[in-house]
Amino acid sequence: MLRRISIVLLAIFFIAAGTIHFASPGVYLKIMPDYMPWPMALVYLSGLFEVLGGVGLADQRLRRAAGWGLIALLVAVFPANVNMLMNADQFPAIPLWALVARLPLQGVLIAWVWWAAVKRTDTTQSVGAAL
Repeated sequence: MLRRISIVLLAIFFIAAGTIHFASPGVYLKIMPDYMPWPMALVYLSGLFEVLGGVGLADQRLRRAAGWGLIALLVAVFPANVNMLMNADQFPAIPLWALVARLPLQGVLIAWVWWAAVKRTDTTQSVGAAL
């Protein structure tokens, strides 16, 4: 039951976060490291993958693949979190402790996605198996 609740919460979270990439791209553009090419395209692309990952979590047949995709995405966007901390003065509305906490919390989020969507249990025999 806890895994099902986690799947629903994660799906809502990623769909909402991905949607915000399109509704307010400037928020994400501001945290993009300077060395990343095509920052606006990357903002939209990461938003698209967040939405697709969230939708994929909701479908049992796609859940495991979506989980792996979201884990890859969370690793890929980690430099933006580091960039925010390194340039904390550009984000005065966010307390420094929150920028610091965000780094290990990314690992917690990765572990949560892995546990909820990727990890096989005794009853999980395939990607499409019901939880």
